[in-house]
Amino acid sequence: MGALGFWLFIAAIVLGGIWDSARKRETQQETLRRVIESGASVDQATVERILGSHSDPQSNARDLKVAATIVLYIAPGLAILGLCIWFINQQALLPIIGAATLMAFIGLGLRAAARIAEGTDQQDSSN
Repeated sequence: MGALGFWLFIAAIVLGGIWDSARKRETQQETLRRVIESGASVDQATVERILGSHSDPQSNARDLKVAATIVLYIAPGLAILGLCIWFINQQALLPIIGAATLMAFIGLGLRAAARIAEGTDQQDSSN
């Protein structure tokens, strides 16, 4: 029963994200339609500003750094959790330490992706 509840929760989160994205896109398109109908001059910069298609070049790298920091702080927390659970069930230590190690590697991968994104953004801005 608990596993079913978990997967229903995950499904609700995914569907909520899809619904939010669709509503946001609808609102942006409605705003653009109203601007065009009002007779105002619409250039490419206005369209990008309304649709939000032009993002800050550093935002991807910054977002990856934030995600890496969060995940890297979760990893030792999981390891400590494993040690606490070890006092109750000694067989649980290894799987939890494995999950902590996995989280650490995911965090390091996100940090590396942030560095790559920073380098790509710097190359794009210099061209």
